[in-house]
Amino acid sequence: MSLYTYLFISAVIFTIGSYGIITQRSGIKILMCIELLLNSANLNLVAFSSFNGNATGQVFAIFSIAIAAAEAAIGFAILVALFRVRDTINLDDINILRW
Repeated sequence: MSLYTYLFISAVIFTIGSYGIITQRSGIKILMCIELLLNSANLNLVAFSSFNGNATGQVFAIFSIAIAAAEAAIGFAILVALFRVRDTINLDDINILRW
């Protein structure tokens, strides 16, 4: 497969993630869409790394995967805490963090 194929797939995944963040109101769905955005960036890093013949992009992708795992764990913990207080994960109904 060529570099352009990987970039096209990455653009499609990024578009799906962006659309999901804009349209969804559930906290879990938004976290999943953020993961799609990060995975599309990782796909770009690995594709360019493979195209250039060095491992720099793959190393950055591994760091990005580690950061995404931490982000998911913290995000789900916040959603569980909000669910215990408000009994919903719909982000439009949660106003506990406002002044």
